[in-house]
Amino acid sequence: MVSEKASVVETRNLTKVYRDFWGRQKVRALKSLDLEIHRGEVFGLLGPNGSGKTTTMKLLLGLLFPTSGDIHILGKPATDVTKNEHIGYLPEESYLYRFLNAEETLDFYGRLFNISAAVRRQRISQLISMVGLESARKRQLREYSKGMSRRLGLAQALINDPDLILLDEPTSGLDPIGTRSMKDLILKLKSQGKTVIMSSHLLADVQDVCDRIGILHQGELKELGRVDDLLKVTEETEIRASHLSPETLEKIKSLISEDEKAKLLYCGHPTTSLEQLFLRIIEESESRPGRRVRGTGM
Repeated sequence: MVSEKASVVETRNLTKVYRDFWGRQKVRALKSLDLEIHRGEVFGLLGPNGSGKTTTMKLLLGLLFPTSGDIHILGKPATDVTKNEHIGYLPEESYLYRFLNAEETLDFYGRLFNISAAVRRQRISQLISMVGLESARKRQLREYSKGMSRRLGLAQALINDPDLILLDEPTSGLDPIGTRSMKDLILKLKSQGKTVIMSSHLLADVQDVCDRIGILHQGELKELGRVDDLLKVTEETEIRASHLSPETLEKIKSLISEDEKAKLLYCGHPTTSLEQLFLRIIEESESRPGRRVRGTGM
Protein backbone atom coordinates (compact mmCIF):
# COMPACT_ATOMS: atom_id res chain seq x y z
CA MET A 1 0.00 0.00 0.00
CA VAL A 2 1.16 3.51 -0.79
CA SER A 3 1.52 5.89 2.15
CA GLU A 4 -1.14 8.56 2.50
CA LYS A 5 1.23 11.48 1.86
CA ALA A 6 3.06 9.88 -1.07
CA SER A 7 2.48 10.77 -4.69
CA VAL A 8 0.65 7.94 -6.39
CA VAL A 9 1.72 9.13 -9.85
CA GLU A 10 4.70 11.32 -10.66
CA THR A 11 6.04 12.15 -14.10
CA ARG A 12 8.99 14.38 -14.94
CA ASN A 13 9.72 15.66 -18.46
CA LEU A 14 7.75 12.73 -19.85
CA THR A 15 8.07 12.66 -23.63
CA LYS A 16 6.89 10.18 -26.25
CA VAL A 17 7.90 10.35 -29.90
CA TYR A 18 6.48 7.92 -32.44
CA ARG A 19 8.85 7.08 -35.28
CA ASP A 20 8.39 5.59 -38.72
CA PHE A 21 9.97 2.41 -40.09
CA TRP A 22 13.29 4.18 -40.73
CA GLY A 23 13.45 5.67 -37.24
CA ARG A 24 12.53 9.17 -38.30
CA GLN A 25 10.32 11.22 -36.01
CA LYS A 26 6.71 10.83 -37.14
CA VAL A 27 4.81 12.58 -34.35
CA ARG A 28 5.66 13.92 -30.90
CA ALA A 29 2.66 12.65 -28.94
CA LEU A 30 3.75 13.97 -25.55
CA LYS A 31 6.11 16.79 -24.69
CA SER A 32 7.82 17.11 -21.29
CA LEU A 33 4.78 16.25 -19.18
CA ASP A 34 5.13 17.04 -15.46
CA LEU A 35 2.38 15.65 -13.23
CA GLU A 36 2.00 14.79 -9.57
CA ILE A 37 -1.17 13.01 -8.46
CA HIS A 38 -1.80 12.25 -4.80
CA ARG A 39 -3.65 9.52 -3.02
CA GLY A 40 -7.42 9.91 -2.70
CA GLU A 41 -8.00 12.44 -5.48
CA VAL A 42 -9.94 12.12 -8.72
CA PHE A 43 -7.86 13.58 -11.55
CA GLY A 44 -9.34 14.37 -14.95
CA LEU A 45 -7.23 14.20 -18.10
CA LEU A 46 -8.81 16.28 -20.86
CA GLY A 47 -7.96 17.07 -24.44
CA PRO A 48 -9.20 16.80 -28.02
CA ASN A 49 -8.42 13.75 -30.13
CA GLY A 50 -4.70 13.42 -30.70
CA SER A 51 -3.77 15.52 -27.66
CA GLY A 52 -1.83 12.74 -25.90
CA LYS A 53 -4.41 11.39 -23.42
CA THR A 54 -4.27 7.78 -24.59
CA THR A 55 -0.49 7.90 -24.88
CA THR A 56 -0.28 9.16 -21.29
CA MET A 57 -2.56 6.36 -20.07
CA LYS A 58 -0.50 3.70 -21.85
CA LEU A 59 2.75 5.13 -20.50
CA LEU A 60 1.37 5.02 -16.95
CA LEU A 61 0.28 1.42 -17.43
CA GLY A 62 3.68 0.44 -18.84
CA LEU A 63 2.18 -0.53 -22.21
CA LEU A 64 4.44 2.03 -23.90
CA PHE A 65 8.00 3.07 -23.12
CA PRO A 66 8.79 6.81 -22.94
CA THR A 67 11.25 8.36 -25.35
CA SER A 68 12.60 10.37 -22.43
CA GLY A 69 11.61 11.40 -18.93
CA ASP A 70 10.64 9.49 -15.79
CA ILE A 71 7.45 7.87 -14.48
CA HIS A 72 6.89 6.60 -10.97
CA ILE A 73 3.69 4.77 -10.04
CA LEU A 74 3.04 3.93 -6.40
CA GLY A 75 6.69 4.68 -5.66
CA LYS A 76 7.98 2.35 -8.39
CA PRO A 77 9.19 2.90 -11.96
CA ALA A 78 6.47 2.31 -14.56
CA THR A 79 8.57 -0.56 -15.95
CA ASP A 80 8.28 -2.46 -12.64
CA VAL A 81 5.50 -4.97 -13.37
CA THR A 82 4.87 -5.61 -9.65
CA LYS A 83 3.09 -2.23 -9.49
CA ASN A 84 0.31 -3.70 -11.65
CA GLU A 85 -0.93 -5.70 -8.68
CA HIS A 86 -2.20 -2.41 -7.26
CA ILE A 87 -3.62 -0.87 -10.46
CA GLY A 88 -7.08 -1.24 -11.97
CA TYR A 89 -7.81 -0.27 -15.58
CA LEU A 90 -11.07 0.28 -17.43
CA PRO A 91 -10.40 0.73 -21.16
CA GLU A 92 -12.73 2.71 -23.41
CA GLU A 93 -14.08 -0.61 -24.74
CA SER A 94 -14.31 -3.39 -22.17
CA TYR A 95 -13.06 -6.70 -23.59
CA LEU A 96 -15.21 -9.23 -21.77
CA TYR A 97 -16.10 -12.83 -22.68
CA ARG A 98 -19.73 -12.70 -23.75
CA PHE A 99 -20.46 -16.36 -22.97
CA LEU A 100 -19.57 -15.90 -19.27
CA ASN A 101 -21.80 -14.39 -16.62
CA ALA A 102 -20.79 -11.67 -14.14
CA GLU A 103 -19.64 -14.07 -11.42
CA GLU A 104 -17.61 -16.17 -13.85
CA THR A 105 -16.03 -13.07 -15.38
CA LEU A 106 -14.88 -11.67 -12.06
CA ASP A 107 -13.70 -15.09 -10.91
CA PHE A 108 -11.60 -15.41 -14.08
CA TYR A 109 -9.86 -12.07 -13.54
CA GLY A 110 -9.45 -12.80 -9.84
CA ARG A 111 -7.55 -15.97 -10.74
CA LEU A 112 -5.21 -13.92 -12.94
CA PHE A 113 -4.18 -12.01 -9.80
CA ASN A 114 -3.76 -15.27 -7.86
CA ILE A 115 -6.45 -14.23 -5.40
CA SER A 116 -7.50 -17.10 -3.15
CA ALA A 117 -10.90 -18.71 -3.68
CA ALA A 118 -12.31 -17.44 -0.38
CA VAL A 119 -11.22 -13.85 -1.05
CA ARG A 120 -12.47 -14.09 -4.65
CA ARG A 121 -15.94 -15.09 -3.51
CA GLN A 122 -16.05 -12.20 -1.06
CA ARG A 123 -14.78 -9.65 -3.59
CA ILE A 124 -17.13 -10.88 -6.31
CA SER A 125 -20.16 -10.53 -4.06
CA GLN A 126 -19.10 -7.06 -2.88
CA LEU A 127 -18.34 -5.76 -6.37
CA ILE A 128 -21.51 -7.08 -7.99
CA SER A 129 -23.50 -5.38 -5.25
CA MET A 130 -21.45 -2.19 -5.58
CA VAL A 131 -22.10 -1.82 -9.33
CA GLY A 132 -25.76 -2.80 -9.02
CA LEU A 133 -25.77 -6.08 -10.96
CA GLU A 134 -27.23 -8.41 -8.31
CA SER A 135 -30.25 -9.29 -10.43
CA ALA A 136 -28.07 -10.02 -13.49
CA ARG A 137 -25.18 -11.87 -11.85
CA LYS A 138 -26.10 -15.18 -13.54
CA ARG A 139 -26.94 -13.76 -16.98
CA GLN A 140 -24.48 -14.20 -19.84
CA LEU A 141 -22.79 -10.98 -20.84
CA ARG A 142 -24.16 -11.19 -24.38
CA GLU A 143 -27.52 -10.21 -22.81
CA TYR A 144 -26.07 -7.14 -21.09
CA SER A 145 -26.76 -3.57 -22.17
CA LYS A 146 -23.88 -1.14 -22.76
CA GLY A 147 -24.40 0.37 -19.32
CA MET A 148 -24.37 -3.02 -17.61
CA SER A 149 -21.20 -3.99 -19.47
CA ARG A 150 -19.47 -0.76 -18.39
CA ARG A 151 -20.43 -1.36 -14.76
CA LEU A 152 -19.13 -4.92 -14.92
CA GLY A 153 -15.96 -3.60 -16.57
CA LEU A 154 -15.47 -1.31 -13.59
CA ALA A 155 -16.01 -4.25 -11.22
CA GLN A 156 -13.39 -6.20 -13.17
CA ALA A 157 -10.96 -3.28 -12.80
CA LEU A 158 -11.51 -3.37 -9.03
CA ILE A 159 -11.19 -7.14 -8.47
CA ASN A 160 -7.65 -6.78 -7.10
CA ASP A 161 -8.68 -3.95 -4.70
CA PRO A 162 -6.29 -1.51 -6.43
CA ASP A 163 -4.87 1.70 -4.98
CA LEU A 164 -4.88 3.41 -8.40
CA ILE A 165 -7.69 3.15 -10.95
CA LEU A 166 -7.33 4.38 -14.55
CA LEU A 167 -10.62 4.99 -16.37
CA ASP A 168 -10.61 5.68 -20.11
CA GLU A 169 -13.87 7.39 -21.13
CA PRO A 170 -15.84 5.69 -18.32
CA THR A 171 -19.22 7.18 -19.34
CA SER A 172 -18.79 6.60 -23.08
CA GLY A 173 -22.02 5.43 -24.69
CA LEU A 174 -24.05 5.51 -21.49
CA ASP A 175 -27.51 7.02 -21.14
CA PRO A 176 -28.09 9.71 -18.47
CA ILE A 177 -29.03 7.14 -15.82
CA GLY A 178 -25.98 4.99 -16.56
CA THR A 179 -23.79 8.08 -16.59
CA ARG A 180 -25.05 9.19 -13.17
CA SER A 181 -24.51 5.67 -11.83
CA MET A 182 -20.92 5.61 -13.11
CA LYS A 183 -20.17 9.03 -11.61
CA ASP A 184 -21.61 7.93 -8.27
CA LEU A 185 -19.34 4.87 -8.36
CA ILE A 186 -16.30 7.06 -9.03
CA LEU A 187 -17.20 9.26 -6.06
CA LYS A 188 -17.63 6.15 -3.94
CA LEU A 189 -14.13 5.01 -4.89
CA LYS A 190 -12.81 8.40 -3.81
CA SER A 191 -14.59 8.05 -0.44
CA GLN A 192 -12.74 4.74 0.00
CA GLY A 193 -9.38 6.51 -0.39
CA LYS A 194 -8.74 5.29 -3.94
CA THR A 195 -6.91 7.42 -6.48
CA VAL A 196 -8.72 7.75 -9.81
CA ILE A 197 -7.38 9.08 -13.11
CA MET A 198 -10.04 9.44 -15.78
CA SER A 199 -9.94 10.72 -19.33
CA SER A 200 -13.10 11.96 -20.95
CA HIS A 201 -14.54 14.10 -23.71
CA LEU A 202 -17.68 14.72 -21.64
CA LEU A 203 -16.66 17.85 -19.79
CA ALA A 204 -19.72 18.05 -17.54
CA ASP A 205 -18.93 14.57 -16.20
CA VAL A 206 -15.37 15.59 -15.36
CA GLN A 207 -16.62 18.76 -13.68
CA ASP A 208 -18.98 16.69 -11.49
CA VAL A 209 -16.42 14.25 -10.07
CA CYS A 210 -12.85 15.54 -10.46
CA ASP A 211 -10.82 17.38 -7.85
CA ARG A 212 -8.18 18.52 -10.34
CA ILE A 213 -7.83 18.48 -14.10
CA GLY A 214 -5.06 18.69 -16.65
CA ILE A 215 -5.83 19.88 -20.18
CA LEU A 216 -3.60 18.50 -22.94
CA HIS A 217 -3.32 19.91 -26.44
CA GLN A 218 -0.88 18.79 -29.11
CA GLY A 219 1.00 16.78 -26.51
CA GLU A 220 1.56 19.68 -24.11
CA LEU A 221 0.00 20.36 -20.72
CA LYS A 222 -1.84 23.65 -21.18
CA GLU A 223 -3.70 23.97 -17.89
CA LEU A 224 -3.50 22.28 -14.51
CA GLY A 225 -5.30 22.91 -11.25
CA ARG A 226 -8.33 22.43 -9.06
CA VAL A 227 -11.61 22.50 -10.94
CA ASP A 228 -13.26 25.09 -8.68
CA ASP A 229 -10.22 27.40 -8.91
CA LEU A 230 -9.94 27.16 -12.69
CA LEU A 231 -13.62 27.90 -13.23
CA LYS A 232 -13.73 31.02 -11.08
CA VAL A 233 -14.40 34.30 -12.86
CA THR A 234 -12.23 36.44 -10.60
CA GLU A 235 -13.13 39.71 -12.34
CA GLU A 236 -16.72 39.44 -11.13
CA THR A 237 -18.42 39.11 -7.75
CA GLU A 238 -21.72 37.32 -7.34
CA ILE A 239 -24.21 37.93 -4.50
CA ARG A 240 -27.12 35.56 -3.92
CA ALA A 241 -29.84 36.34 -1.40
CA SER A 242 -33.44 35.33 -0.70
CA HIS A 243 -36.52 37.59 -0.34
CA LEU A 244 -34.78 40.74 -1.52
CA SER A 245 -36.86 43.89 -1.89
CA PRO A 246 -36.08 46.25 -4.79
CA GLU A 247 -34.71 48.79 -2.30
CA THR A 248 -32.29 46.29 -0.77
CA LEU A 249 -31.16 45.16 -4.20
CA GLU A 250 -30.10 48.73 -4.99
CA LYS A 251 -28.13 49.06 -1.76
CA ILE A 252 -26.07 45.95 -2.64
CA LYS A 253 -24.33 43.77 -0.10
CA SER A 254 -23.65 46.37 2.59
CA LEU A 255 -27.38 46.84 3.21
CA ILE A 256 -28.58 43.24 2.89
CA SER A 257 -28.08 42.56 6.57
CA GLU A 258 -30.23 45.59 7.44
CA ASP A 259 -33.29 44.27 5.65
CA GLU A 260 -35.32 41.97 7.91
CA LYS A 261 -36.56 39.88 4.98
CA ALA A 262 -33.17 39.49 3.35
CA LYS A 263 -30.72 36.67 4.01
CA LEU A 264 -27.27 36.52 2.40
CA LEU A 265 -26.95 33.07 0.89
CA TYR A 266 -23.75 33.36 -1.08
CA CYS A 267 -21.01 35.86 -1.83
CA GLY A 268 -17.98 34.94 -3.92
CA HIS A 269 -16.74 34.48 -7.43
CA PRO A 270 -19.07 32.96 -10.03
CA THR A 271 -17.73 30.16 -12.18
CA THR A 272 -17.66 29.57 -15.87
CA SER A 273 -18.32 26.06 -17.20
CA LEU A 274 -15.59 23.49 -17.78
CA GLU A 275 -16.63 23.41 -21.43
CA GLN A 276 -15.99 27.15 -21.81
CA LEU A 277 -12.64 26.85 -20.00
CA PHE A 278 -11.64 23.91 -22.19
CA LEU A 279 -12.44 25.71 -25.45
CA ARG A 280 -10.65 28.86 -24.28
CA ILE A 281 -7.51 26.89 -23.37
CA ILE A 282 -7.48 25.17 -26.77
CA GLU A 283 -7.96 28.49 -28.57
CA GLU A 284 -5.14 30.10 -26.58
CA SER A 285 -2.95 27.05 -27.18
CA GLU A 286 -3.34 27.39 -30.94
CA SER A 287 -2.51 31.11 -30.81
CA ARG A 288 0.46 30.53 -28.45
CA PRO A 289 1.80 27.04 -29.31
CA GLY A 290 4.87 27.29 -27.08
CA ARG A 291 2.95 27.76 -23.82
CA ARG A 292 2.65 24.84 -21.43
CA VAL A 293 2.20 24.30 -17.70
CA ARG A 294 4.60 22.72 -15.24
CA GLY A 295 3.99 21.85 -11.62
CA THR A 296 1.38 20.10 -9.53
CA GLY A 297 -1.44 22.64 -9.58
CA MET A 298 -2.04 22.04 -5.88
